[in-house]
Amino acid sequence: MPINASEFLKACDPSRALSIGNPQDRNYYIDFAPVRGSNIIQELKRTIALLANEGTCQLFTGHIGCGKSTELLRLKTELEQLGFYVVYFVSTEDLDMSDVDVTDILIAIAHQVSEKLEADQIKLKPKYFANLFAEIGEILQTPIEISQVDFSVGISKITARTKDSPRLRNQLRQYMEPRTNGILQSLNEELLGQANLELKQRGKQGLVVIIDNLDRVDARQLPSGRTQPEYLFVDRGEQLSKLNCHVVYTIPLALVFSNEVEILKQWFGGGVSPKILPMVPVRKRNGHPYDEGIALLRQMVLARAFPGVNATQRLARIQEVFERVETLDRLCLVSGGHVRNLLGLLRNCVQQGDPPFSHHAIEHVIRGQRDALVRTIDDEEWALILQVVEQQSARGEVEYQTLLRSMFMFEYQDQQGGWFGINPMLAETKRYQTWAVAQLG
Repeated sequence: MPINASEFLKACDPSRALSIGNPQDRNYYIDFAPVRGSNIIQELKRTIALLANEGTCQLFTGHIGCGKSTELLRLKTELEQLGFYVVYFVSTEDLDMSDVDVTDILIAIAHQVSEKLEADQIKLKPKYFANLFAEIGEILQTPIEISQVDFSVGISKITARTKDSPRLRNQLRQYMEPRTNGILQSLNEELLGQANLELKQRGKQGLVVIIDNLDRVDARQLPSGRTQPEYLFVDRGEQLSKLNCHVVYTIPLALVFSNEVEILKQWFGGGVSPKILPMVPVRKRNGHPYDEGIALLRQMVLARAFPGVNATQRLARIQEVFERVETLDRLCLVSGGHVRNLLGLLRNCVQQGDPPFSHHAIEHVIRGQRDALVRTIDDEEWALILQVVEQQSARGEVEYQTLLRSMFMFEYQDQQGGWFGINPMLAETKRYQTWAVAQLG
């Protein structure tokens, strides 16, 4: 059966997270844990399972586009199979990432948890929030009567009114900030605590809340001189860590490179470092190809073309998608193991013509991506890139913001620990190759 170009193009959407609870998505999913250097999702799941009757709080991060959302959705499915009740939500649904405060996050959690509970016929009406919402309704000139609607509907009215209005959000924040401890106490006792009791009566192991996309919180500097992520997760981390359930927060990777990481470890996870999802390695530290990583990336690409077909059968059909195996491997290697980049390259190929893709077509796509990336780099950044390549390590927030967030460098894990490699597209530029030759000389 020939490849359906329309379905292939949709399957290559780099912005789409896969949910392995969905049978169609499961056909596309490839488990990269054997080559990433550690099984982060297994560690998160095991912590929750072993401490099922206690609250746990864990931090999860990684490079933009490395597959965090897909892995968190896998965590959700596997925890549900163990009998946990899981509320997974994308924080950007409720929050403006450029302007977030602790009370905003707490209210978002209350909204998402109550909405899912109500859908499953568990309806709770926390008294503290009922009074709070009545007063907030007056501030926002939006009457909110909790007795007349589900609790989540009341919160939806608030978030809808404030999300796109900085003025109203500021008004609400001034009112709620002095009441943070009361909000946290009510959330724990009247919502999360009661939910846990109800769920356990239904045979569930406990409540888990997974908050995705908080790693996208804007790193803008606040009047205090602190960045927004530092304020939320370091200065106010104690409050965020005290929820009466299991919680997994995604956090900006920059925090792992900051001087505050030790404080983070104390507030969240009992001294355990945030879990970092690294890239899929396509080369070893010494620069030699890493065959196991390339093999799994091949499977990821081929699964998009032949969903529902086993790994051996996919490999047998490579020439329906690429003229040669080497052409597919070229695409995998130049992506640097960055899952979203690889899908983006593949999507560009599909947009330009039908498979099988020729070597010429692949090189045309790669050249376009490389030129676009190189245009963004100035002389200072090049100097920093070459320094990190030489040392295979990056230190501090400045290097993170300059190199990793801009995807000039990628982070990998092996048995020796973490190491950094240049984005392979940049390694093909004249500037880099001239430097590399000089190093050898």
